Amino acid sequence: MYKEQWFEVTQRLSRSGQPFVLITLIGARGSTPRDSGTKMVVSADATFDTIGGGHLEFKATAMAREMLARRDYSQRMEHFPLGASLGQCCGGSATVLFEAFAPCPTQIALFGAGHVAKALVTILADLPVQVTWIDSREELFPGTLPANTQKRVDAYPCDVIDDLPDNLYYLILTHNHQLDYELAEKILRQDRFAYLGLIGSATKWARFRQRFDYRGVASSQVERVSCPVGLSAVPGKQPMEVAVSIAAELIGLYHTSESPTQQGVAWKDIKSWAADQAEPRDASDTDASTSTQTSSGETL
Repeated sequence: MYKEQWFEVTQRLSRSGQPFVLITLIGARGSTPRDSGTKMVVSADATFDTIGGGHLEFKATAMAREMLARRDYSQRMEHFPLGASLGQCCGGSATVLFEAFAPCPTQIALFGAGHVAKALVTILADLPVQVTWIDSREELFPGTLPANTQKRVDAYPCDVIDDLPDNLYYLILTHNHQLDYELAEKILRQDRFAYLGLIGSATKWARFRQRFDYRGVASSQVERVSCPVGLSAVPGKQPMEVAVSIAAELIGLYHTSESPTQQGVAWKDIKSWAADQAEPRDASDTDASTSTQTSSGETL
């Protein structure tokens, strides 16, 4: 059976929005199972490729899983004397770089598989988002979907909302005004959404607002709906033009809400590690694994 290489796995996991840790041997002294530059990948429930097996790989995998469990999407370096601290027959030592990659933060639930939705999915395919595409008509979905998109066929699309996680970006682009209303009302009443965009005219939205008011939906919730969905500065009625308008609004939203970039390992720490590698190993190799620290003082 063909086994994926680490670079294939990182691409697949990144495209599907899953978090993972890339483990790299950046230093190998003496007798070690694998050479410097060897890599492996650890996800929440699987490992791919190998850095040589044994206790070193076991320990590195456990550390990677701990980072994922803590949602610690940063970088860290660890030094392992293989014999003294890990009990391996190899007498050498290995320095390991852990690079944790966060899951995709922008999750989209797209209702409707019509012309606008199909055009939109082609744009979203190249953006850092994950899409759950929902419709009751399986025949409308294309045969091949982008890697960041999964379809869900359900005769009752409103029921799907109960299974979806919190803080989603919802887009309602169906062919049926009554279904649009039912979806919007349920999303508003559950109040678990980050964004709700609804396709339609100003007249359609005015009628929906009247129905929401009559049915007792809180006005503060109704005001959060973007209808007509998309940026007014991007005009046009062609499916692709509407899709571009919607995508532009989404890009603005997720860039506004994204968290600050992780700073990672400081340069002075890398220089310190490099100097340490250049010096002959002394009794410190008999100690337990050592960690590099970031400039903020956190242990790496």
